[in-house]
Amino acid sequence: MASAPDRGPAPEDRGRGARHTVAPWLVVLAVVLISLNLRPGASSVGPVLDEVRQGLGMSSTTAGLLTALPGFAFGAVGALAVGLSRRVGMTMGICLGLVAIVAGLLLRVTSGSTVLFLVFSTVALAGMAVGNVLVPAWVKRHSRDGGVRLMSLYGAGLILGGAVGSALAAPLTAAPGGWRTALGTYGVLASLALLPWLVLARREFRASRGQPAAFFPPNARLTGSPTALALTLLFGVQSMNAYVQFGWLPQIYRDAGLSAVHAGALLSLLTLLGVIGGLTMPTVIDRATTLAPHITVMGALLIAGYAGLLVAPATVPWLWAGMLGLSGFAFPMAIGLITARTRDPHVTAQLSGFVQPVGYVLAGLGPLVVGAIYGAAGDWTVVLWLLMASGVVMVLAGLRVARHVYVDDELAAG
Repeated sequence: MASAPDRGPAPEDRGRGARHTVAPWLVVLAVVLISLNLRPGASSVGPVLDEVRQGLGMSSTTAGLLTALPGFAFGAVGALAVGLSRRVGMTMGICLGLVAIVAGLLLRVTSGSTVLFLVFSTVALAGMAVGNVLVPAWVKRHSRDGGVRLMSLYGAGLILGGAVGSALAAPLTAAPGGWRTALGTYGVLASLALLPWLVLARREFRASRGQPAAFFPPNARLTGSPTALALTLLFGVQSMNAYVQFGWLPQIYRDAGLSAVHAGALLSLLTLLGVIGGLTMPTVIDRATTLAPHITVMGALLIAGYAGLLVAPATVPWLWAGMLGLSGFAFPMAIGLITARTRDPHVTAQLSGFVQPVGYVLAGLGPLVVGAIYGAAGDWTVVLWLLMASGVVMVLAGLRVARHVYVDDELAAG
């Protein structure tokens, strides 16, 4: 097996021992805070969408674009994040992403223009996309255990942050300022996440002064890695299912006769189960000889959950939501595999920048396609059969990444 080439120090490593002078508590704090702030700016819009539309005079078509914007922004901008890190380093790149999040979330609630609201939303989502791609690579670089513990916190924080952002948005509209206060709150919280990253960036900048510029390897041809391709498909299919569930599961339940409150509670159950997956899956990845049984069970649960919604959606609705929530463990698995299936943090960054943009484009397309099919068919039969079929695709892709194979090795062999 060919040995890995010497890639030279990254900006974070330019000072001798710079990587190991960062206090562990600061690393943990930084990862936890950013994970909690990479989703609320997106997930908080849906619950107050009617208020936003009325306040800005937004058309239904524009509102539909707004709901699809996170997936497309995560995909388009995420593809550029690795290039940004080449210029400024991973830590500074994450800082810039957080600045964009804070600025976008705060500025959009001060505007009375639909166009400016969309522009500033895009700025905030662009910052989130940068964090999506670079944080796993940053964790890989700053972990002594390959990222197991930090990725557990990161994965759980992503899910929890999205859930809290969605759950608290509507209640916050009762405060003075209404929906503007509700959405602006998440900009203030994101500014708190920026503080430890500014400290980290300052320390690493001081450690790198006077050192030669780091050598960054060229973009790897990840299309030559079967593991990278399979992981991209796994992430994409799972993300598509997640966004479809977030967007349409309550409507499926309401069409079956459940109340809006009951349907919302079932979606919360699904989401909270994902937090458990975020905390556990990186450890499972690290300790399991093969992930084949786990991904097979997740796929079976996904198919069974949709089958239950097709046959008897209102009979034991908590069971179907629970099955779908447990199948959602595939999301933290896919996120964890980005670090677990790479050795070099540079390859981690490139893999993250390859896998996530495609996945989030699918995530953006999924709810739109589902809505179109539902509107044309008038019921959920065709949609649920197609979603069941996606469970088969997810398992096949997952089985390819179930073994302990490193993308670095596949690229070297190619």
